[in-house]
Amino acid sequence: MKKKIVIPVIIVIAALLIINSNIIITYPNEYTIIKQFGKIVDIREEAGLSFKIPFIQSAEKIENEVLLYDLAVSDVMTKDKKSMIADCFALWRIADPQKYTQTLSAQKSNAEFRIDTIVYNSLKNVISSMSQEEVISGRDGELAQAIMDNIGDTLSQYGIELLAVETKSLDLPDENKDAVYERMISERNNIAATYQAEGEEEAKEISNKTKAEIIVMQSEADASAEEIIAKGEAEYMRILSEAYNDPEKADFYLFLRSLDAAKATMTGNNKTLIIDETSPIAQIFYGY
Repeated sequence: MKKKIVIPVIIVIAALLIINSNIIITYPNEYTIIKQFGKIVDIREEAGLSFKIPFIQSAEKIENEVLLYDLAVSDVMTKDKKSMIADCFALWRIADPQKYTQTLSAQKSNAEFRIDTIVYNSLKNVISSMSQEEVISGRDGELAQAIMDNIGDTLSQYGIELLAVETKSLDLPDENKDAVYERMISERNNIAATYQAEGEEEAKEISNKTKAEIIVMQSEADASAEEIIAKGEAEYMRILSEAYNDPEKADFYLFLRSLDAAKATMTGNNKTLIIDETSPIAQIFYGY
């Protein structure tokens, strides 16, 4: 009876072990490399369950996510022979799992060694082609882009995609930091003074040009006003001449002029008008 019970249990356990060795679980942040007799026969990139041939095939897992490698702090030399201390890091990912496994044995330490060597050499070459001032002023993105451009697709031969190289700090040695900063401040002040002088000169030129334009416009406006006044006076004389040539209009014009003259004499609080009966004004009121 014991043998009848033990044998099925052993068979069930063996079956479970075979099934378990046949099932593969691939998570979203990893690749599954399937090998058969040491040769890659499949790469599982999609997350989920899959199967392999037990005892014949083996499975290896490698990262399928953005990885960070922190380079060691190192001394670099600029074009003008100034020492600088660089501390940077690289962001990378495995873009070609098969090539990564074949060239680096799917070992992260091997990949980081290649990244360290290539990034450091690029950092050193880029900084050695720049002056210290250019390196400091290029820390807002130009330096990182120059390093990436210098590396190019070198790491693609290992199945690696380099996403970014950033500097955490890029500083001067303590012994010459103050002197360099003072020199840069002085140079910036000289540049600012040059810009200010150029701006003042340009402002003066604009002011002089504007004043000249105002004078020309004022002169043209005065000439136009004189012309309009002359035309107005000519029109006035023409209307006056027509009025005097027409007896009816002449009498009415004289009547209005007499009223204006009478109005002009009554100034202040004295509104009494004393005139001689022979005066043209009196003729208005007497009707002759």
